[in-house]
Amino acid sequence: MEFDDIEKILTLVREHELAEFELERDGLKLKVKKAHAPSTTHMMAPPMTAVHFQPSAAALGLPAHPAPATESGEELELAVVKSPIVGTFYRSPEPGASSFVEIGQRVKKDQVLCIIEAMKLMNEITSEFDGEIVSAYVENGKPVQYGERLFAIRTS
Repeated sequence: MEFDDIEKILTLVREHELAEFELERDGLKLKVKKAHAPSTTHMMAPPMTAVHFQPSAAALGLPAHPAPATESGEELELAVVKSPIVGTFYRSPEPGASSFVEIGQRVKKDQVLCIIEAMKLMNEITSEFDGEIVSAYVENGKPVQYGERLFAIRTS
């Protein structure tokens, strides 16, 4: 196996957000595993990724008005909540009820953010952080795939 082949495999792992990849060929064994890969045995806990970047309206998915000023050198920390399963996304516990969370709302660790229905089971997706909901990526009643972004939380 050539170095270029390994680079292609690593690119595919990143593009498809794979947690683990293993290849065994001609006596060579290659195993790629992300450091904080989510466990597939816990269907109720959503995988989350902390992302550090300088805030900008485009990056946050906000209208193009100036962002509030921050102290120089201060970084904004966002946690991206991703779907742990394939299913249907619901923002509220039942039709006509108010949403679990709204953009701008403060949330606490273990607070329910949404429900994903999979095979007639309602799976509550909870926050792993205290913070503020910055963005909601999925519309109510729409299907979601494993690893799809659901919410962005500004951690505190």
